[in-house]
Amino acid sequence: MSADGSRLIAQSGALLLLETLRVTGLDRTLSKQLQRWRPARAIHDPGKIIADLAVSLALGGHCLADIALLRSQPEPFGPTAVDPTVSRLIDRLAIDTTKALKAIRAALAIAREHARALAGSAAPETNDQLIPIDLDATIVLARSDKENATPTWKKTFGFTP
Repeated sequence: MSADGSRLIAQSGALLLLETLRVTGLDRTLSKQLQRWRPARAIHDPGKIIADLAVSLALGGHCLADIALLRSQPEPFGPTAVDPTVSRLIDRLAIDTTKALKAIRAALAIAREHARALAGSAAPETNDQLIPIDLDATIVLARSDKENATPTWKKTFGFTP
């Protein structure tokens, strides 16, 4: 992003999530933990697909196909799997949900410990409880009577502040 408006992305809040994935190593750890579900000739990494799905959910997505929001902006999000690839991965993971969830939870635990190590004495005491973070991505409604105006992907007229 730049202040002069020459390089803007619609979902700039996702940059915080992407940087968190990178700094905590969750992106690499997910890739490692989910490697067994990657077909031999696959182009897309299962760990990246799962991370992309998480980011799309955080941005307000409701279903697997909402990953298209990331695919529409390849500069910040990188190569994003197409819907059939995402569906096939979910099908493969669903064959043994116990192992798949165990792998994802292991990746989260490793990344969480890495984040705590990075924070050192500044790490909050959580007593193994989640820390809620409220990132407000609420659309501010603004009715548009312009000719050919179309609603946002959340089916309203407006913008995100």
